Amino acid sequence: MKLKNLFVMAGLCVAIVLTGCNASSATKGGLIGGGAGAAVGAGVGALVAKNNRKKGALIGAAAGAAVGTTAGIIIGKKMDKKKKELAALEEAKVQEVTDQNGLKAIQVTFGEEGIKFATGKSNLSASAKEALAKFAKTLTSGEDVSDADITIEGHTDNTGSTAINEKLSLQRAQAVADYLVSNGVAKANITTRGLASEYPVADNGTAEGRKQNRRVEVYITASQEMINSAEAQAK
Repeated sequence: MKLKNLFVMAGLCVAIVLTGCNASSATKGGLIGGGAGAAVGAGVGALVAKNNRKKGALIGAAAGAAVGTTAGIIIGKKMDKKKKELAALEEAKVQEVTDQNGLKAIQVTFGEEGIKFATGKSNLSASAKEALAKFAKTLTSGEDVSDADITIEGHTDNTGSTAINEKLSLQRAQAVADYLVSNGVAKANITTRGLASEYPVADNGTAEGRKQNRRVEVYITASQEMINSAEAQAK
């Protein structure tokens, strides 16, 4: 029985991989991982996102949407165009990532230094405000992703207690959210998260590493409304 189950699982894995390869090669701007939502739903979509981001805090609409390939292509093309618009900002570092449904999403940081904070502080610098104002203007113009979800994640270095860092990281995310709202981004679209020191990008053993870890990351992902609209267009 165990051997039989092993063969069944192996067959499923091969089917998933083949489905992903076929869909991802179908057209530019579609699902990353190729139709993961349509093929197997939330499980693979969440795994794709987790592996892509190398962290457990997944982004995007609730997993399990089973997004069809054509709808994924429509969303992907929107994200491609918005990514190009945002990349024109000198202060913005724009990367393509994957949400928990296997759909294209965008990660944005600002300048070589990103949005960084002094130890124990959550206030935005003048340069951060300037960069965020330009980001908000670009986000709300051009290719229409006005119904996209905006997830803002705050981070700290490893100094201070877990309780303090959880509160501080959320305050940092909220500071960015408030400034974006003041520059025309819809408040209803924004989610903030405080991830404390759980996901460092640099060595906390050095002053420079701790500086890099005191940051905020912004993600643009397909909302449920965006998914519903794409599915309607795909019919």
